[in-house]
Amino acid sequence: MKKLLLLAALLPTLMFALPFDEARFLLNRTGFGATVEEIKTLQPLTYEEAVKYLLHQSTDRAQTPYPAWYGTSLLNGRKYKELSTQEKQLLRKLRRRRWQELQLWWVHEMVVTTSPMTEKMTLFWHNHFTSQLPKVKWPGLMLEQNILLRHEALGNFATLLRKIARDPAMLIYLDNISNKKAHPNENFARELLELFTLGEGHYSESDIKAAARAFTGWTVDRKSGKFRFNPRVHDFGQKTFLGVTGNLNGDDIIEIILRQEQTAVFITEKCYREFVSPDVNESEVTRIANRFRESGYEIKTLLYEILTSDGFKKSSGRDFLIKSPVELVVGTVRTFGIEANVSRYLFRSARAMGQELFNPPNVKGWPGGKAWITTGSLAERRSFLRRAGRVLDRRYRNSEIYPVDMLTKWLLVTDPVTQITDEKRRFTSILLDPVYNLK
Repeated sequence: MKKLLLLAALLPTLMFALPFDEARFLLNRTGFGATVEEIKTLQPLTYEEAVKYLLHQSTDRAQTPYPAWYGTSLLNGRKYKELSTQEKQLLRKLRRRRWQELQLWWVHEMVVTTSPMTEKMTLFWHNHFTSQLPKVKWPGLMLEQNILLRHEALGNFATLLRKIARDPAMLIYLDNISNKKAHPNENFARELLELFTLGEGHYSESDIKAAARAFTGWTVDRKSGKFRFNPRVHDFGQKTFLGVTGNLNGDDIIEIILRQEQTAVFITEKCYREFVSPDVNESEVTRIANRFRESGYEIKTLLYEILTSDGFKKSSGRDFLIKSPVELVVGTVRTFGIEANVSRYLFRSARAMGQELFNPPNVKGWPGGKAWITTGSLAERRSFLRRAGRVLDRRYRNSEIYPVDMLTKWLLVTDPVTQITDEKRRFTSILLDPVYNLK
């Protein structure tokens, strides 16, 4: 009788437990690949429970120790113009070395993290609030920005927006350090509206000019590298922005933006394209955006609504997405447990495929989607995957732990394009199949 009662209690969970394919799909879309262990962890859960688990087990800090130079200054209190020609050359070499160390540090963190969803969202925000190392120049500032993006990756968008407006790397990258009352610079204000919050068509040129005036004096202290407000160059005059008139400053502009319904819609649409499909379902986006805004811009609420939406959950007719270079290389290494000390090779491979961390092509970021596949990038993808396949074929040459049927079910989102007949080259064959580039 006890056994029958126990079975009756477990029956609802067993009935709605997550199938292998669904667990793999959810992990692939929200992280970098899916190990067998990760899939097994989700399988006893219902779909909604699995989504909640992924969201709430996430972290907001990196596991990999920061580079040893973090928190130190390249100039050690001196001014750049005071350096000799030789000292400037040495400084440039040191700066380039730190750039590389920073890039390799993040690749390593993506590989070893126990919270891939955190790193996936950090990468998402890095491509939304873009900054480029070559223009910012100071690796420490780019690391500070990366720490901020990770801390709020699954936190609160309003908080992230307020902080990014004060982020030194962002202020340098979008020229707000030269935004002064006498000569307003509109770069930051324009991208704040067009790319970060509202999107084209939801503001006017006069709104951009007003916002630029409001952000005058928001700059970076040259000695500390921290945000500084300089009242001497700030415009304290009356401004009209999105219908609001007053002595507006940068904080006022951000609060007005956050009150716009379009802000939630714009961010929801971008997340929908990232996780679901490039073809947006407007009714779903409207519903999700309303929940997002009502929550006070909680990112976990936004992602929960997206990941449990009909568009994401439907088991047939899914819109397959193309893995970015970073997703491809990091996911391959994570999925198979290949040694994490290959960070340099992974970084170079992703860069050759068109995605260099901390150096997106422009303020719009990497376009993604079909733009990832070009003649050159496809050749680089095949080169990387061929090498990874050979490593795995050698490792499991005499092992029956990963038969072809199991591998195709595990690694491919749909049937392979080519028939796999050579057991000795089964990993190479599967990784080189075009379907492996999809998620």
